[in-house]
Order: sequence, then C-alpha cells, then structure tokens
Amino acid sequence: MSLDERVQELAARYRPLAVELLREAIRIPHDHVDASPEEGGDPLCGLSNHEGPRLSYLQRALVERGCVAKPEDAWIDEFGNLVWVVQDEADGIPPADKKVVYLDGHSDTVQALRSQWTSKIGAGVDAYLGLTDPEQVDRAFLRRELGYLPPDEDWEHLVFGRGAADQLGGVICQMVATKVLLELAEEGSLRGVIVRSHATAAEEDNDGGGPMFVMRRVLPRGGPELIPDCVILTEGTGDSAKGALGIYRGQRGRMQILVEVSGRSCHGSMPWEGLNPLEFGAAIVVEAAAQYEAREGFQDDAFLGHGTRTASWARLETPSDCAVPERFSFRLDRRLTAGEDPEAARAAVEALPAVGRAREAGLSVEVTIPTYADTTWTGYQPSNPQVYPGWVTPAEHEVIQTAVEAYERVVGPRVSDAEHARQRDGSAAGGRRQDCRVDRWIFSTDGVGYPLPKGDGGVAIPARKGWIEQGRYHHPPMFGCGPGLEQNTHKIGECVDARELESVVAFLARFPSLFAERAG
Repeated sequence: MSLDERVQELAARYRPLAVELLREAIRIPHDHVDASPEEGGDPLCGLSNHEGPRLSYLQRALVERGCVAKPEDAWIDEFGNLVWVVQDEADGIPPADKKVVYLDGHSDTVQALRSQWTSKIGAGVDAYLGLTDPEQVDRAFLRRELGYLPPDEDWEHLVFGRGAADQLGGVICQMVATKVLLELAEEGSLRGVIVRSHATAAEEDNDGGGPMFVMRRVLPRGGPELIPDCVILTEGTGDSAKGALGIYRGQRGRMQILVEVSGRSCHGSMPWEGLNPLEFGAAIVVEAAAQYEAREGFQDDAFLGHGTRTASWARLETPSDCAVPERFSFRLDRRLTAGEDPEAARAAVEALPAVGRAREAGLSVEVTIPTYADTTWTGYQPSNPQVYPGWVTPAEHEVIQTAVEAYERVVGPRVSDAEHARQRDGSAAGGRRQDCRVDRWIFSTDGVGYPLPKGDGGVAIPARKGWIEQGRYHHPPMFGCGPGLEQNTHKIGECVDARELESVVAFLARFPSLFAERAG
C-alpha cells in the first residue's frame, strides 16, 4: 500500500478514538462548573485562562494513546500551552536541516450557556454531555439556529457540545494525526520533518496570545529546528453554503478600541448639575455605527473582504439608577482588512464629531488600544496590546499547492460520490467535497499570533524558511484545515461531523512528508 492509502486506512481506523477524545475534552467542565472550590470546582472551567483540567487530560492522553514517542515529548509551557513534538530521529537528517511544521489549535471555548441548550433544544442535548437522547431534541430549532446540519440519516456522525466546532475538534485531530505519523514513520511519514504541535490557551480572550509567546519568547532561545517553515491552523474551515474542510490561506486582523467617557455624577432629578457620560457616549456609539454602515474610512480587499467595526462591550460606573453616571466605557471590535493600520483605525474613532462635542461640553474622552491584562491559567502575564494582525499566504505559494495536493491524495478519495453530489446540489451544502476549496476565514484565529515585526532583532529567520513579508510584519507560510463550520461556532447546539475529524487527521498526517518531498 502507498503512504496515501496507509494514512487513509489509519485515519479511518482511529476515527472512533478521535470521537472518544473529543467527547471527553468537551465533557471535562461538567466535573468542575458546579462543584465547590474545595472539590476542585471552577465555574469558568474550560474558558480562557481556565483550561487546566482539559489540558492536563489531553497531555495524559497524548502519552497513553501513543500520540508521542515518549512522555517527555509532551509538556505544558510557561504560557499554559500544551506542546508536543514528533519526528523520525532515525531518518539520518540533522534536525537543523529538517522542515519544521507547526500544528496549532486553541483549547479554550466561549461560555457554554448550558441552560439555554436544554431549554431551547430539549432535554436530549447538553452543552458538556453532548447528545444524550435523540428523541428529546428539537431538530427544527437546530436547523434554524445553525448554519448547516446534515440530513437526519447522517446524525449518527455528529458530536455535540461547546467546543465541538470551535476548536476542540481541531486539537483532537492534531493528537490523532501525530499518532498516525509515528506509526507510519518507518514508511516515510516523518522523513525530513519535525512536527511541533500546540494546543494553545486563552485564544478566545486574546487571539494568538499562545503563538505570540512561542514566537517572541521561545524562538529566540533556540535554533532553526524551532522556526516554522509552515503553520497549519486547525480552526474550522467549513462553510455552511460552500462545504466543509476548505484550505484557508488568510484572514483579516483584529483589534480592540477602548473608549472611556468620564463626566460628572449628580442626582438624577437635577441633571443640569452633572455631565452625563452615558448620553454623550451613546452618541459616539451611534455615530460610529452610522459611519461604518456608510463604509466611511473602511477599506475593502477582494480576497479578505472589507474592514468592519462594531460595539462589542460596555461598562457603566454610576452611584445608582437615579443618578447621572460618572463614567461610561465601551469597546469597539475592529476587523482590519489588508492595508488598514491599527493606529489609523484608533484615530478615526477619536476624530468622530461626537467625541469632539463631548469634549467641548466638558467631558473627558480617551480613545486607546487596551492591553490584555488577565493572567493565563499557569499565572503568565501576556500584557500585549490588543492588536492582532491579519495575514495572507499567496495562492501560488508552495505551501498552498502542497496543501491542495495533500487534500486530493487523502481527503477527496474518501468522500463518496453520493456525499459529494449532495454537497454540490445544495441538499447537503455544508458537507465534504471531493475537490479542494481554497478560501479564507471570516473570523479570527491563532494565526494572528505568528506575524513578527520585521527587524525587531529578536529572531533571525533564515531565508530558506520562506517567510512572507506583509507591511511591517513577516510571518511563516500559513494556512488552515480544520473540522467544523464557521457558522456553527459559538452557537446553541454547536456540533461537528466526525467524518470531518477523519479527513483532517488524514490531511495532517500526509502533509508533512509531502511538504518535505516537494521542497527537496
């Protein structure tokens, strides 16, 4: 059998293992969210900066399930990321000469909203325990809520629960893929390559914080065997209308803009005695929204799409509900497309006429880029500005061409003609395709943590690594291939099709050696 066939064989064999590991990774917060602190309880278990129990389980599973060659090949780094490494130490190639492939997926999730799962879907589905009784599920609600669900006869493949599509399924695929890589090492699966895999922490709160630590703290301490030649992000690359499992080669950047409006508090019966930051601040929000709707000052890109801005968070400091407040703070989530500058985006908010009117009236208005202030679950303090640069890997790049070939070798052939036909005629639009779709993400991923400022002196990047220059940053060639549909993430009833897990495992297990071969 060829390596392609062997990879497909093992990926299919270990699909039940992937499902088992994913269900347990989803389930783990169930043991902690309702328990007392004395019993190890944590109501935020599984969320950003509370990933400890899940990552501890995954580290044990890596060793117990043969996903690493030896226990010391899997560890938790200072930031709180789970890291594991596989390579063929008997291939006769010095580590410094090998291609370095990073696999990356985040291990945290957003809030489960557990009570809403049962109240809206029915008693048969739980945010942590998954599908418990198919007869007590409001399937009509799920079809309205989610971007896509497969036909009823394919529900046996679904894994439900918070994180199924975003992004625990991708992390599990990384684990099972390294198991396959090790088992096929004698057949060349790891020849000439080092695979460094990461299950990162705090991505939902601080996009790319885990990779930022790796790139800016770990890389300067090591040699070329640590510097990636390629990064594969396992964030879901499915689309409810276009199909599952695309190869995604870019995304917009993201930033937070904090607006703090401070006034003068007084009794609500005498508003002329105060300066109301809520009313003046609300005017800023309305004006910012109107400016975005008119696309004033927002650039567009044919591939990534246009920049966006929306109010995403607010806090009011007031003595009571019968008083003029003291301070109103809110944040704007700004998505940056190609060519947009973070400082210019901040300055555009400060230039809004409503900001000027508030200042003329005597209020203080500060428009800043906030710093991420929380500590990770291991106690590490990132303290990074909340600017997350976008990136694009050109379609003609060797990494993208290799990804397409890997898909055509081990993913497409495992998609039946019937499944492909249903996807193409729209009756199962979010299903797998035999042909490879190259596209881009709508939302953000860990990819924003990999770009480094050019010329910062922290890391010397050998030219042979083929990094991509983009404005004032450069980054390794990156792309994504992961299970799950973007439109199903963060929703009540989140789920993933286990057939996608099998496909991604096969892809991740075939790409590394193919990349090394094609690179010569």
